[in-house]
Amino acid sequence: MLEVRGIAAAYGQHRALQGISLHVAPGEVVVMLGANGAGKTTLLKALAGLVKTLPGTEIVLGGVALHGLPAHERVEAGLALVPEGRGIFGELTVRENLEMGAFPKRARAHRARNFERVVELFPRLKERLGQAVRTMSGGEQQMVAIGRALMSQPTALLLDEPSLGLSPLMTGELFKALATIRSGDVSVLLVEQNARKSLAIADRGYLLEIGQVAGEGSARALMDDPAVQRAYLGL
Repeated sequence: MLEVRGIAAAYGQHRALQGISLHVAPGEVVVMLGANGAGKTTLLKALAGLVKTLPGTEIVLGGVALHGLPAHERVEAGLALVPEGRGIFGELTVRENLEMGAFPKRARAHRARNFERVVELFPRLKERLGQAVRTMSGGEQQMVAIGRALMSQPTALLLDEPSLGLSPLMTGELFKALATIRSGDVSVLLVEQNARKSLAIADRGYLLEIGQVAGEGSARALMDDPAVQRAYLGL
């Protein structure tokens, strides 16, 4: 269980996050919807330890308090972030990128099992293990980025705009894979521009406005909400 209570962060005098609380259960997909500048990326970076949070923030994963820990210790505790832009190593091969994901101590003993899980989830990668990642399509690179995160044996997976810039075909493949990931015991917190597809695989969602939670509910309830339909679904 990923539990967040009162998370706050600021860039100078600008308060980017203002006391956000949320939770994601094991095996659950939770989507965070909001306009550009609402604080979605800042939230994921703050959870991962890449943005400093303000006093009063509590981040707990599986009963372990993460707030105050550096980013690498949060990875060791089971948190993995796939950032917007992917952050892959373009000159390295697919296999090398995936193996780098198994660097945390918690993942080393399970490297072979996790590797098989990743290539089963993304069969395209199995065909391209020796290929330099920079020569791959955007969708294939995103598969590498998600696969590398899964190699770290996470219990909570944070995804920032995974379908950004992908073709409709690759977007469909990606969301199919995300639906499979949620069938395990991983907690998935998803920030995604494609509200329709993300709500289709999510259990619940939160609406973020100007660094605050403006609403929450089941995925079905949000899809049926007229305000959400107007703002995010183009209805």
